[in-house]
Amino acid sequence: MANAIYPWQQGAWEQLQLLRERMPHAVLFHGEAGTGKADFIEAFAQSLLCEDVRADGHACGVCASCGWFSQHNHPDYRRVRPEALEDEAPAEGEEGGESDGGKKAKSTKAPSKEIKIEQIRALADFMNISTHRQGLRVVVVYPAEALNMPASNALLKTLEEPPPGTVFLLSSNSLDRLLPTILSRCRKFALPMPDTAQALVWLKEQGLAEAESWLREQGGAPLAALAQSETGSREEMEMLLQCLAHPSVDGALKTADKLSKSALSSLVSWQQRWLYDVFSYKLSGSIRYYPRYQKELAVLAGKVHTANLMRAIKSANERRAIADHPLSPKLFIEDMLLDYTACCT
Repeated sequence: MANAIYPWQQGAWEQLQLLRERMPHAVLFHGEAGTGKADFIEAFAQSLLCEDVRADGHACGVCASCGWFSQHNHPDYRRVRPEALEDEAPAEGEEGGESDGGKKAKSTKAPSKEIKIEQIRALADFMNISTHRQGLRVVVVYPAEALNMPASNALLKTLEEPPPGTVFLLSSNSLDRLLPTILSRCRKFALPMPDTAQALVWLKEQGLAEAESWLREQGGAPLAALAQSETGSREEMEMLLQCLAHPSVDGALKTADKLSKSALSSLVSWQQRWLYDVFSYKLSGSIRYYPRYQKELAVLAGKVHTANLMRAIKSANERRAIADHPLSPKLFIEDMLLDYTACCT
């Protein structure tokens, strides 16, 4: 069966079909995390490889090409992403097969969160042989910001001299984390954030209780809200929010110790949203993410100087860029919370 897209992506899908007649060699899809970019790109990749594309641009789901794609072994398709995102063994012929060494090393070290140069170099043979169905080759890279510097430079060289008949589909949650030279060689295509009503309808169809609360806390991103509800990590979020609501040095150190095993990127994102709410309440009296903390947010907004608040927001943004590669998770969290405490007390 052909890959499905989400209801809020229908307009973007129709717009994308206009590119088919003069298909760029590289398209960079960008938008908020947790809105379904990866699924959208895979659906488009399947449709590019399909031998009997439907009138609406979707893959037919029944031809030989679609069969290979659904079994993850299409000979003209490669998917490049960090080891940490590989939740399945790579099928025969898939790019993931090149990182077998990384998979076997799981017992001794954590899977990499970066896309490495070896993964980009491994595409060379794939791009230099004839296609199996006399059609396109498709390479999907996501998230593009996971490319480390050597991998970024290797990909850039390929994008500067694109092999004929090959289409690169990249995905990014954060364009400012990509090399400007990569940005300049891709056709950028924005994917939308769903409106609240549309997202809530979809979440309720998935059977999610307290859908509105989860959606608010994830900034309106429905897939992120659903994933967060399934991980059961609201306890960690509550622990962090309690610390942010009542800042103190002792509380910061104790909270850092308790959250030392948590995903740092999630912690930073929660803090960024909290700071947004403090700033928003200070300026306009409105709260976007955590309305159940209205009392605490109001107190903080009333006593924190705007300059200190802006400094805290700037620090949180800078930490987000390095959250996936800290020297010490516990020290990272301690520094984050102590810096916040200094700004808010």
